[in-house]
Amino acid sequence: MSTRHIKASAVISAPPSKVYQVLADYRQHHPRIVPPKYFKKLEVLQGGAGAGTRTRLTARILGRTMIAEHVVSEPEPGRVLVETDVTGTTVTTFTVEPSAAGAASKLTIVTDFRVRDGLLGKIEGAIIAMIFPKIYQEELTNIERYVRSI
Repeated sequence: MSTRHIKASAVISAPPSKVYQVLADYRQHHPRIVPPKYFKKLEVLQGGAGAGTRTRLTARILGRTMIAEHVVSEPEPGRVLVETDVTGTTVTTFTVEPSAAGAASKLTIVTDFRVRDGLLGKIEGAIIAMIFPKIYQEELTNIERYVRSI
């Protein structure tokens, strides 16, 4: 298996603590920032805030419905939040850093996808590289809008 690395960043007009709060709250806030065009359902299976949260995500991408379960960890609480697929296929890291002397935040979303070797893996990797940056840019835009509303 090989790994595809997808990354997107944006400056969000809110302090890091507020941005991180939105990311880490899987019951109230996080479901409101994922792009509904792709992410159809986000269920909290355990916990709901930060480390130890377990979620089930239903996504529809390129006409295909996918269901994934994730476990959330916080290697650096208040700064780094990680969603790890229970199958080990994907790891998504959200990193929130101060910007504009702490009045704003730089949010970076990085996902490492494990893809099959061979031709199918190359096709899968090409699709991931084409679709996911767009999804993440939409999510970053959603976060910007949402933090202004709360």
